[in-house]
Order: sequence, then structure tokens, then C-alpha cells
Amino acid sequence: MTDRSLPAEDRLMDLFDRLRRLALERHPLDGSGVTPPQLSTIDSVARSPGCSLQQVASDLGVTPPSASAGVHRLEEAGLLERQPDPEDGRAIRLFLTAQGQALYERALDFRRQKMRRLLSGLTPEDQETLLDLLTRALSASEEEAG
Repeated sequence: MTDRSLPAEDRLMDLFDRLRRLALERHPLDGSGVTPPQLSTIDSVARSPGCSLQQVASDLGVTPPSASAGVHRLEEAGLLERQPDPEDGRAIRLFLTAQGQALYERALDFRRQKMRRLLSGLTPEDQETLLDLLTRALSASEEEAG
């Protein structure tokens, strides 16, 4: 149980730490040689197949050279591929390979299992309340930052 005498932001950080540590059988990255930041790159490309390097950098909040280095390592590992942009011969588009898609799907399934486990202790009504409150908090924070 969380110590209610702590400030709300400290209690929330503790909850997020506990959520991160919520264990399941086997993490999808075990034995893959892929790091969590590389998985973020895979996730970005999976959500926007054919995206540009600049889009990945923006999505991850990193510089294009940093994104390029990560893309290069994933390309060498056979998880991503670059293809020429049919509309702009100088540009490239990024796609997952079959191996990259399989890793992405394992990671997505892992995250879904983790969220199902977290939500299983709540009634459907409480789940909706939690989701609504988190959505409101994130929307307000995004408006404040934007």
C-alpha cells in the first residue's frame, strides 16, 4: 500500500516503478539482443510503416543522427529495412522486416498481458474510471506543455 502522507507525485512515481517491475514469464527482449530504446524505434516504425528517419527521431524525441544510428543497428540485425521513397529518390522509408514484425508482435503481446494483469484486479467500471482519469491527466499535461 502506498504511503498517503507522501506527495501525490511521489506516490505516482512509485506506482509507475511498480508497474514497470510487474513481472510476467519471459520478457520479449530476452535473448533478442535488442535494447529497450531499440524496441522503441521498432515500435515507432511498426505504428507508421514507411515513415522517414525524421519522423522516427521526432516520435522518439531524439536527434536525427541518434535515430539514424539506432536504425542502422536494427538494420544490421535484420529487424528494419530502408527502402527508397517512390516519390522522392533522395529520401528513404523505413519498414520492419518479418523478423522485426515478429519481435514487435511479441513485445506488444507482452505489454497487453501486463496491462490485463494490472486491470484484472478492478471491476469493469473501475477500469473505465482509471482510464478516464489517466486520459484527463495526460490531456491536461499535454495542453500545458504544448
